[in-house]
Amino acid sequence: MEEENFETLAIRLQAERTQYKEHSVPLYLTSSYKFDDAEDMRALFANEKEGNVYSRYANPNTTELIDKMAVLEGAETGWVTASGMAAIFTTLATFLKSGDHVLSSRSVFGSTHQLLNNVFAKWGITYTYADLDKPEQWEKGIQPNTKMIFVETPSNPGIDIIDLEWLAKLAKQHDVLLAVDNCFATPYLQQPIKLGADISIHSATKFIDGQGRTLGGVILGSNKLIKEIEGFARHSGPAMSPFNAWLLSKSLETLAVRMDRHCENALKVAEFLESHASIKRVMYPFLTSHPQYEIAKKQMKQGGGIVTMVIEGGVEAASAFMNKLKMFSISANLGDTRSIATHPATSTHSKLTEDERLQVGIEQGTIRLSIGLEHINDILEDIKQALA
Repeated sequence: MEEENFETLAIRLQAERTQYKEHSVPLYLTSSYKFDDAEDMRALFANEKEGNVYSRYANPNTTELIDKMAVLEGAETGWVTASGMAAIFTTLATFLKSGDHVLSSRSVFGSTHQLLNNVFAKWGITYTYADLDKPEQWEKGIQPNTKMIFVETPSNPGIDIIDLEWLAKLAKQHDVLLAVDNCFATPYLQQPIKLGADISIHSATKFIDGQGRTLGGVILGSNKLIKEIEGFARHSGPAMSPFNAWLLSKSLETLAVRMDRHCENALKVAEFLESHASIKRVMYPFLTSHPQYEIAKKQMKQGGGIVTMVIEGGVEAASAFMNKLKMFSISANLGDTRSIATHPATSTHSKLTEDERLQVGIEQGTIRLSIGLEHINDILEDIKQALA
């Protein structure tokens, strides 16, 4: 396609039409495929020709989603998985072996912390944490056996930011892979591959789906790296279903307009909360008070749909606020059309110790708000009455 605008590509890129000339891509609910003859089957399994052999490996719907995501983020290709955590696990497991070391941002999702702390530790893989807001820690954290740098930016739920161009140059100097969890930003707001990252990962469950309907993970990178991921994933089996891929590909068509509204609403919420006497701290990338505001403005199109606040009064005040909400949903999810409130210390990050939570800015009064697409007046009114 000659069009280069994100919105047009997200809508118009799709699988080749069948003989039925459908306008919307069909759903390919098949586990397997028919071969023309014995030689065709042999050649496909020998990778001597391209084609589908089994939907755990590839399916027209998953292929379309991969192709669209790769174009939108500026990657050569990608792979899709059953969930965002499957994408993170697959990426780490593909490139790490016993004796290797990972340098990770301290502020990672709770399940990512569990992978590093419990699962990979049993396999002899070690990790070190560095703080996104302390660049001096990163070069010091690289060890002779470091094979990967892994970061979330913006982080969950602290909304910490790191300069990806700077970090990519550091990774290349040390011949280390840089993998970025780009879940909060989506390809519309931030494109880590174009900023120098080797791998970009998404929980498509969140903003890419955008309606709380389905699960999915996406891994994007070079042909060489994704070939290695494919080799691991084809046999370990974290496959995305054709139906979920079909849903997510259709969701991409509205990603830009949805994110524009998420970001517009979230900024107004953040500005309101920053002036409220009951709020101790507000974290949002496009607030001028954010410590990495200039970096966020440089590498993100807008600030995203997540606002994290710390309410005065600790867990009691946080619970009271959440219990008084009328329109907001209390849920562990985010990126939905519906506004959601989450208390990370007792849900998404509850498996961390209190000290580990405090190190990444999660206090007992921390509340993560996923700002939805409702009218901003209704969103603000619900927050105001819950704080009263």
